[in-house]
Amino acid sequence: MATRYCSPGLLNHSIRSYAWGVTYVGAHRIAFDDERYYVSALLHDTGLTEPFDSHSLPFEEAGGHLAWVFGVAAGWPEARAARAEHIIVTHMRADVSAEDAESHLLQVATSRDVAGRRDLKNFPRPVGGACSTGIPGSTSPRSFLGWFEDQAERKPSSAAARSIESGGRLRICAHPLDV
Repeated sequence: MATRYCSPGLLNHSIRSYAWGVTYVGAHRIAFDDERYYVSALLHDTGLTEPFDSHSLPFEEAGGHLAWVFGVAAGWPEARAARAEHIIVTHMRADVSAEDAESHLLQVATSRDVAGRRDLKNFPRPVGGACSTGIPGSTSPRSFLGWFEDQAERKPSSAAARSIESGGRLRICAHPLDV
């Protein structure tokens, strides 16, 4: 699904998000479900794509619903699919506890990739360095600014709107890995 519906840059952001999260686990010893995290990381921004952009729901909620459908269609029990939905919806909230492992990882990883949050010391050097050098066809962190501003304008009560209101524009523009 991610390969079919996401642009190459958005897909590569999703792959990098998975990689950032897995490297973070290595440094912080967090137990997590790798398959569920992988699926959630790959599908977390599908709500930004034209076919799945809801005019009424924030992108993370639309993406979460899509992950639930994907999980059930793949044969997952409904509770497992609902967990993937929760991970995607929650990744846009403020400081998710590591007790909610996959949600925490996706939040840490996406905020690192989009806005440069969390010092690279939180990620093992060899893999963290590979993430920071980019993946071919990468989406620049500033590309997310347009998506977030569009979401904020059309959905003023969304997490994207709160992010923009709380200085997200500055964080994204100051991203140390933006090339």
